[in-house]
Amino acid sequence: EVQLVESGGGLVQAGGSLKLSCAASGLTFTDYQIGWFRRAPGKDREGVAFIESDGANTHYTDSVKGRFAVSRDNAKNTVYLQMNNLKPEDTAVYYCAAYLLHRGIATAASLYNYWGQGTQVTVSS
Repeated sequence: EVQLVESGGGLVQAGGSLKLSCAASGLTFTDYQIGWFRRAPGKDREGVAFIESDGANTHYTDSVKGRFAVSRDNAKNTVYLQMNNLKPEDTAVYYCAAYLLHRGIATAASLYNYWGQGTQVTVSS
């Protein structure tokens, strides 16, 4: 059974940092691109950060460039999202998702094969 489990969320003051983890099991991790998505209250799901299956390429939405960094450790079947200089508008439930893609970066949520349960990130002003 495929599972993606996010962790590391919490409550943080604006300007602070959090590091999210996404632990995968039940799949060949190196075959999958991993995306981080978020859903803020009253808003649609938004793609945040993406990393290619081998980690060579990444992509970020403009609002987090320079503040967030995605990385992966394929030996541990884990992807990370380091979030620095957090802003109140970053408040959302953050999800990781896996897409069977060997090259390129895909950002459409509908393409992703598996999803985690989400972890709450709350940034106070």
